[in-house]
Amino acid sequence: MPNGNILQNFTGFLAGNDPSDTSIFKFSMHDRWVHMHPAAIALTACAAALVESRGGRFEGEVLPVRSLNYLIRTGLFDYVKLPVPIEIREHEEAGRFIPITQIRSNDDLKAAIANLVPLLHAPQEIADPIKYVFSEMVRNVLEHSSSPVGAFVTAQYYKESNRIAIGIADAGIGILGHMERHHPVRTHQQAIELALQPGISGTTSRIGGNEFNAGAGLFFTKSIAAFSKNMFLLYSGDAAYRLLIGDGGEAALNPDPKKDKHKFPTGLPNWTGTLIGIDINVQQGAAFADLLDH
Repeated sequence: MPNGNILQNFTGFLAGNDPSDTSIFKFSMHDRWVHMHPAAIALTACAAALVESRGGRFEGEVLPVRSLNYLIRTGLFDYVKLPVPIEIREHEEAGRFIPITQIRSNDDLKAAIANLVPLLHAPQEIADPIKYVFSEMVRNVLEHSSSPVGAFVTAQYYKESNRIAIGIADAGIGILGHMERHHPVRTHQQAIELALQPGISGTTSRIGGNEFNAGAGLFFTKSIAAFSKNMFLLYSGDAAYRLLIGDGGEAALNPDPKKDKHKFPTGLPNWTGTLIGIDINVQQGAAFADLLDH
C-alpha cells in the first residue's frame, strides 16, 4: 500500500502487486501515511478473502501510520488477517462512506444500495443514475463472474468536492473469460475494449445483447464518469483501461472507448477477476439522468 493512491496514479499500485500465488498474502504499507481509493481497498479485501478461502497464510505488518483509523473503520483488517497496532472508536458511517461489503446475493446487493443512498446527499433524480452504476456493476459480478468470494464494494463521499468514489472487485473469471464465450477475443486488452462498447454482451454474440443483458452497463458507467469530468478504471487480467479527465469541453458519448482520452496499459500482474473504480460528481446527477434517458 503506497501513499496517495488515487485513480490518476493507480497503475503504479497495480504494477507493484503480484496476485499469482493465492496461497499467501504478503502485506506492506508506506511508513508515514496511506490514502487508498475505494478501488484499491476493495481489491485488497477481495484478494485477502480469496487467499483465506484457499487456506492461505498472511504475512506482514500493519504500521500505526496516519489514516490507519480510516482503513480499520472500512473493515479492511477483517479480511487482511493481521494484527492492528491501535484501537479506534467507531463512528456512524452513514453519509460518509460504505465500509467494505461482501456481496454474494441479490439481497446483499439491495442492502448495499440502501447504504449507498445516504452517501449521495441528493434528490432521487440525481441519485438514481449513480445507484444504476452501482447495481449494474455488482449484478454483473453475481450473474457472470463465477467469483468464489462474490463481489467486494466500498465507497467514500468527499464533501469538499461533492464527489463519490466507488470501488468494486471480484475474483472471478475476468472479462476475457466472459467475453471469449461468444466473441473472437484473444487478449485481456481486446476483451476490455469490446466490453466497453455499447450493445456488446458476453452472454450472446448478437449485437444489442438479449432481453436479460443489453451490454450497456460498462459503457454507461464510463460515460457517466466522462460526463462528470472524472475518472474511470477497468482492470482485468493483465490490462487496465483508465479514462482520463477531459479537457473541459462537452463530454461525448463515444461508443469506441479508444476515442476517449485514456490510457490502456498492458503487461500488468494478472488479476483473474475484475476491478472497477469510478469517481462521480454528485452535482452532475441531472446530466446523468439525461444521459440515461438518451
